[in-house]
Amino acid sequence: MKHFFLVLSLFISTSTFAQEKYTINGYIADANDGESLIGATVYIREISGGNVSNVYGFYSITVPPGEYTIEYRYIGYTTQVKTISLNADQRMDVELVSDQVILEAVIVTAEPEDVNVSGIEMSTSQLDIEAINKIPSFLGEVDVIKSLQMLPGVTSVGEGASGFNVRGGGVGQNLVLLDEAPVYNSSHMLGFFSVFNPDAVKDVKLYKGGVPARFGGRISSILDIRMKEGNSKELEVNGGIGSIFSRLAIEGPIKKEKASFIIAARRSYIDILAKPFSSFFDDGAALYFYDLTAKTNYNISDKDRLYLSGYFGRDIFNFTKSEGINWGSKTLTFRWNHLYNQRLFSNLTFFVSNYDYELAFGDDNVDKFEWSSDITTFNIKPEFTYFLDTKNELTFGGEYLKYNFEPANATVVSVGEVTKFDLPNKHAAEYAAHVGNEQRVNSILTLLYGLRYSGFNYLGPSDVYTFSDTTAGFRPTVNSVQTASKGETVKTYTNLEPRLAAKYQLNETSSVKASYNRMAQYIHLVSNTTASNPLDIWTPSTNNIKPQIGDQVALGYFRNFKSNAFETSAEVYYRKTQNQIDYIDGAELFINQTIEGDFLSGKGRTYGLELYAKKNEGRLTGWMSYTIAKTELKIDGINFQENKESRKGKWYPTRYDQKHNFKAAAFYEKSERVSFSANFTYLTGTPTTFPTHRYQVEHLTIPENAQDSRNNLRIPDYHRLDFSITILGRKIGKSGKVRKNESSTVVTFYNLYNRKNPFSIYFSQKDEQLIDNQIADTRASQVSILGSIVPSVTYNFKF
Repeated sequence: MKHFFLVLSLFISTSTFAQEKYTINGYIADANDGESLIGATVYIREISGGNVSNVYGFYSITVPPGEYTIEYRYIGYTTQVKTISLNADQRMDVELVSDQVILEAVIVTAEPEDVNVSGIEMSTSQLDIEAINKIPSFLGEVDVIKSLQMLPGVTSVGEGASGFNVRGGGVGQNLVLLDEAPVYNSSHMLGFFSVFNPDAVKDVKLYKGGVPARFGGRISSILDIRMKEGNSKELEVNGGIGSIFSRLAIEGPIKKEKASFIIAARRSYIDILAKPFSSFFDDGAALYFYDLTAKTNYNISDKDRLYLSGYFGRDIFNFTKSEGINWGSKTLTFRWNHLYNQRLFSNLTFFVSNYDYELAFGDDNVDKFEWSSDITTFNIKPEFTYFLDTKNELTFGGEYLKYNFEPANATVVSVGEVTKFDLPNKHAAEYAAHVGNEQRVNSILTLLYGLRYSGFNYLGPSDVYTFSDTTAGFRPTVNSVQTASKGETVKTYTNLEPRLAAKYQLNETSSVKASYNRMAQYIHLVSNTTASNPLDIWTPSTNNIKPQIGDQVALGYFRNFKSNAFETSAEVYYRKTQNQIDYIDGAELFINQTIEGDFLSGKGRTYGLELYAKKNEGRLTGWMSYTIAKTELKIDGINFQENKESRKGKWYPTRYDQKHNFKAAAFYEKSERVSFSANFTYLTGTPTTFPTHRYQVEHLTIPENAQDSRNNLRIPDYHRLDFSITILGRKIGKSGKVRKNESSTVVTFYNLYNRKNPFSIYFSQKDEQLIDNQIADTRASQVSILGSIVPSVTYNFKF
């Protein structure tokens, strides 16, 4: 790897002197608040080409000397045109002015209007905060994760489910990044809200496929969320008062146009509102969440910028003052941008991320149970971008992560006697190096190719278990236990992860794109419930658990109509996976020192078609999407049915498999102040395992799955309609002057037609005395998290 970077540095050095050229570079920002603009277009008319700004708003273009006309474009902003005579390197920082007329339309990307056709990316969705604010949401509270679920290929198993699923993948197969730090649980209140405060979010980008080489660590998707830097021009306060929680954000300059900050906080208060009307909260019960998001930045010089950001949030769900559950996340990220020369841009990132939960039962110190668990990650990540010329943009870098897993710290007190059930901590290190290049071969062909080399070490101190061979599907016995010393490498895994994407421009309005990526995932989310929950645990790859590997190919056709007023696309994808984890029947996943013996491993596959259509202009805007897909696993010891002797597994659907997925979102601007929004969701019911037979023994009904089939039936389909009305405050005051303050009132009706969507179904026997030969009365009951319309009112303000 050292030789690779040496050759790369020599290539960069020699390419600089290939011919006489000069570089134009700088940062592109919002003229109103100084926020950097991600993905702004820099277009040079004379060469019919240019570049786009990176995630820090930086751009660089190298061209021969001459006279040039440069256009700076960004959707929702007035295009700025500059004419220059280039005979030396020039620094050109640009501030674009917001165009309020354009901003009234819903924007699902902040890049060129035809980026879906002309850009190299596919299987990628980028949501502007303006679009997120328009979507009707539960209790009127804007939510990043719920907004993503309105896009093709992104689903959830229902209300009350944490996280999200992408193209049939599990919640733990998504890498969620907040300013580059991983967030291991992205939900508040068991999935009803996300942990991301919309007042602090600037950009949201989801990679479902065609993932660049700089990303890795999960096999399903990458969700990259970037926070605001804070208004560098003037002090600004905004927030909202809602039905269940309120939020407040303060941002402003520390040193005008040099340093700025933003602090955003939220707190729910359903417990405070309900306390006067319920005795439930009299004995110390609590039900609320809170979070704090903060960021600051400082421009040291034209070549150096520093960023420091963090998040802290927690959910409290206490039944009494001594019983309950609480969980939360913490992240801290430090970044340093440095410009080595006109064309070499770097970013150095350090972060620490932690997720933990606590569970407690018992009325006093004589009889009680306490359990806690957490995962902590430390990371250092240097990355570089070298703008070779107008046709090549080279990226390279690496990262090193250190993991510490605390699977269980448990204490049982029975009649005053204390017993500890702690499990030993687990340790691991992950590392990677990557290189990639975006090459515009000619006016019709663009390539994005790269390679990622990743590795993983399972480290001591730890007890290292080996298990005996056993019949597939049964718990093996422990053969031996060895002790690894601190820092000792128990097991090492390495993988090469190639990435390739191509775009072929058919004409000005249509293109064909294809992509392939291999991803390796070295840590695993352990959960055997229908929906992910806060008590799920993370575990590393070990000598018994291999890393998950995913290979995905995708092909898409993209077409715009009427000068980009309408966008359409169709994508097909196929992903095969290795070393997928499922569990033996009766698996013990918590406080189990030999949990690896309860794991089963096999292969998976997912494939589907995603259709998408979007209207960008006019009073009525919005989009529709439809996905037809299938996701399956094949694991020996599960679903063997016809192979009872060999127990060779047959393909069976995962619990995230949803064949049909239809979404529609519509936004209507009735007037300058009043707008309406609606969204509709239809999903095929998720698979579940039901008994196929039953036995009655001494008046007791015993269910049996006679075929040992898993996920053999589905719960009923899910569908829901939401509607909202937004009324903006008056822009002109009574004095006739334009008001500086802004406000809006949002009235939302969630689940408009009272659909009782099933979350799960369970079976029970009626509690009655049976006489001889009488058949027991059994029934199937449906659990619905929400069974009626949920109205709400939210007042938002900004000054």
